[in-house]
Amino acid sequence: MLHLEAGDWKVALQPELGGTIAALTFQGRDVLRPTPAGATNPLETACFPLVPYANRIADGRFLFAGESYALPRNMEGQDHPLHGVGWLCGWDVQATDAGSAVLIHTHEADANWPWSYRAEQHVSLDESGLHVSLSVRNTTDRAMPAGLGFHPYFPADAETRLSFDAKSVWLADDAMLPTERAGANQLADWSSGETVVRSTLIDNAYEGWSKDATIATRDDTITLTGEGTPYLHVFTPPGLGFFCAEPVSDMPNALNLADPTILAPDETRTIAMSLTIARG
Repeated sequence: MLHLEAGDWKVALQPELGGTIAALTFQGRDVLRPTPAGATNPLETACFPLVPYANRIADGRFLFAGESYALPRNMEGQDHPLHGVGWLCGWDVQATDAGSAVLIHTHEADANWPWSYRAEQHVSLDESGLHVSLSVRNTTDRAMPAGLGFHPYFPADAETRLSFDAKSVWLADDAMLPTERAGANQLADWSSGETVVRSTLIDNAYEGWSKDATIATRDDTITLTGEGTPYLHVFTPPGLGFFCAEPVSDMPNALNLADPTILAPDETRTIAMSLTIARG
């Protein structure tokens, strides 16, 4: 475990467990859902990185540059490869000081992702909060599609409310694959602030979001901001005491439904996320 601190903020990192954030606190209060002791699955952590793609690829199959690709499943119980490669690998600590760390993940082309790449996370704390950047560089000698994202888990109770603006939401089928665009308030009116404790599941990508969202809790008002992330994926599983608001560069199944970002050899793509609390 790697611990960073600045002012009232503390963060714990677990580089070997998918380059994850294990805990984030402000004045001793949990801003992210803390990782239970002994956890071995990144899905149990406070936040994990999505690289080199975000969310699902339908059946792992897609066409790129005139070639067909088929990725294997990477999670038990899921028919579609999920969340990329980086969350399932250990990350190396390249540099660290009291308030910041740089984590590195390198991948050599294989069945799980047929291109080589190098990913970096820069994690830092200051008086305002947490700031994380995530980048991926194509280290293959041919073009590579690339998507990125963050998967933070926030504690939720009956008083927790989420607010943000968006242009539209992607409705999904039973496999949670996008099917069609709809008005942004089709599932919930997040623009006016909605409770995240719900009786039905939301697991959908919001397109053209305002790049900032507000999470109001009984103790604090958290501001989530994203850079290079035109989608916010919202996940509200009923009865589990948490929700996710994920700034991502691409919608689910983007390799089949949208024009992917293409990185030339040695080209890099970067996104960023901040979690801050304004002082009263």
